Amino acid sequence: MSIIQLKNVSKFFDNKQVLKNINLTIEEGDFMTFLGPSGCGKTTTLRVIAGLENIEEGIIHINGSTAADAAKHYFKDPSKRDLNLVFQSYALWPHMTVFDNVAFGLTVQKMPKNQIKIKVEQALKKLHMAEYQDRFPSELSGGQQQRVAIARAIVTEPKILLLDEPLSNLDAKLRIEMRTELKRLHRELNTTIIYVTHDQIEALTMSTKIAVFFEGKLIQVDNPSDLYRYPNHLKVADFIGNPKNNFVYGRYLIEQGQSYAILPFGKLKLPVVEMPETEEIIVAVKPEDILVSADPIADGIQCRVTSVMPAGSETLIQLEKDGITLLAKEMGEAVYPLDGIVWATIPSEKINVYNKKSEQLISSKPHSKNEEKQVAQTVL
Repeated sequence: MSIIQLKNVSKFFDNKQVLKNINLTIEEGDFMTFLGPSGCGKTTTLRVIAGLENIEEGIIHINGSTAADAAKHYFKDPSKRDLNLVFQSYALWPHMTVFDNVAFGLTVQKMPKNQIKIKVEQALKKLHMAEYQDRFPSELSGGQQQRVAIARAIVTEPKILLLDEPLSNLDAKLRIEMRTELKRLHRELNTTIIYVTHDQIEALTMSTKIAVFFEGKLIQVDNPSDLYRYPNHLKVADFIGNPKNNFVYGRYLIEQGQSYAILPFGKLKLPVVEMPETEEIIVAVKPEDILVSADPIADGIQCRVTSVMPAGSETLIQLEKDGITLLAKEMGEAVYPLDGIVWATIPSEKINVYNKKSEQLISSKPHSKNEEKQVAQTVL
């Protein structure tokens, strides 16, 4: 069941359009992450859902009722949208204890004190902050303050929780810990979460779905696995992945029913592609999908090693072939002599192919064994 729907939503600031005809459905229980570079519109989308900004075009539905209708100049008050928002800054009251900060929303609702005590203690326990309830924010670390801010947001049991880059002020170790906590909270509370970040690792590790924004447009909405493996647009393919995808320009060819890319360094077998022959294409290959061997391999690409960059748990190998540079990644330690010759192979099922003109993905997603079985049964 959908809990939030954005239909043809547009937003302007000083005659500049920052959201361009956004259409998005968020299902109940989703952990939906808005991902994209700075200035792409992800935080603005969060704010129009929250009611902190009014839209100029479109309609927003929340929990089955209209929250905003630009044509009718109707905008429901943020306090009546049954959601809570956690900002990048913790926004805790410095003169209140942890307990009082978390209890603030319940106190405004005039809930009985005994019930407030029970709910606050439960929320703090979920965030592992029960022992700090009598402390003031200035006595807490940044990670602890963020936990208090989240406890304050969940204590009122909202159906929707909005998180605007809540971990960006934390160090790397604390960010990893808080990712784990947020995933656990989502599982325990079954609250619909909308999370804004420019950090693709946060998005890929925590989300059930990811919405990718570029220049005010919604480019792709998908589950983390398919978004990473099959970006539907060249911009998404360039943004997702660390290190980045390898991109090689070429043209498309069919020989005896098999698809090939004609590249500067040779002919490469491709997954199924539907497009005219000789059309210009861009082949995208992830560094971890390039297999490097010091021994000759049939149909392998003979390359020269130009750089080897060990990074502890992985090694990056830069290869050169006929003026084209490829970056490969191997797990663990790998040793290759500089200027040495190696052979690289690229599995065809790991390749994504994009139309150079439209920049859209044109290669097909391979069927799983179960899907193949279902297709075969359907044909029979």
